Amino acid sequence: MKAGIVGATGYGGAELLRILHSHPEFQVGALYTSSQQGEAIHNHYPHLTENFPQALEEINPVQMAKEMDVIFLAVPSGIASKLAPQILDEGCAVVDLSGDFRLKNSADYEDWYHKKAGPEEWIEKAVYSLPELNRASIKGARFISNPGCYPTATLLGLAPLIKEELLVEGSIIVDAKSGVSGAGQSPSLGTIYSELNENLKIYKVNEHQHIPEIEQMLKVMGYSSPITFQTHLVPMTRGIMATIYGSIETNITENDLWNLYAEYYRDEPFVRVRGKGKFPATKEVAASNYCDIGVAFDERTKRATIVSVIDNLMKGAAGQAIQNANIMFGFEETTGLNFSPVYP
Repeated sequence: MKAGIVGATGYGGAELLRILHSHPEFQVGALYTSSQQGEAIHNHYPHLTENFPQALEEINPVQMAKEMDVIFLAVPSGIASKLAPQILDEGCAVVDLSGDFRLKNSADYEDWYHKKAGPEEWIEKAVYSLPELNRASIKGARFISNPGCYPTATLLGLAPLIKEELLVEGSIIVDAKSGVSGAGQSPSLGTIYSELNENLKIYKVNEHQHIPEIEQMLKVMGYSSPITFQTHLVPMTRGIMATIYGSIETNITENDLWNLYAEYYRDEPFVRVRGKGKFPATKEVAASNYCDIGVAFDERTKRATIVSVIDNLMKGAAGQAIQNANIMFGFEETTGLNFSPVYP
């Protein structure tokens, strides 16, 4: 099947290229750009010199839809809302890695993203696709809204507790930290070396655009209260660690909590629950599609601590997009993604 990538020069697009290059079912049909038409992709990414000789093409939604079987939109928010409907109207499948169609309430999108929302028709049709939580709705879909990186780590960390209705309403606190690649390639004062190196910064305090996305999904799962969610930038390239806290009033032990998580994710190919008393680090999932989880319970405070780590460019973006595309078209879910993390 022919796959096109819009935004191939971004970090998410580069990861899509890396995965699709060895994918047995998809081939990279074309790479599209808004500003570098005619240039070879290896002029932007020299490490791709031998694998991708094709030149970047102009974005033409109608023509793209006629030539491709699926289009991956690895673009900033505000762009997919305009492109996706045109491509979908021509009958081509779309996997959108931006946040434009994740929120079902247009007013929420405009409040948190400060941009105009996309067409209501396509907001309703977009399938928010976190495979471990709603796999059945993905198969056969034509329009996938890929979850954000922070929501992926957070929701996978919380899902077993939410399903069993163990968490006290209003008690969830998420302390999340991300590498700088999550900010994209465009330089800013906060992401240049002299500002980031040997530094730790909190940002978007109580204002991160992924908050309503997490709360929307938690509500679907049965948890209706707002959460406290804070994000920090750390001096590393890849990775997200979400340290999640929540109160449990039911009589439970740490062993019970671990058994709950081990059973919930027993058959999930990309979620690995660490052994009792062990906790994951971001480097241990680098460049992979895994989410690693460690759990603890403090019987003194009656509070659970969940540590969830992912690679923000993989399970948080491109890897999950391929996972969703595999399910959507009926391929084995792990196709093209069965590789170990890069370590050290």
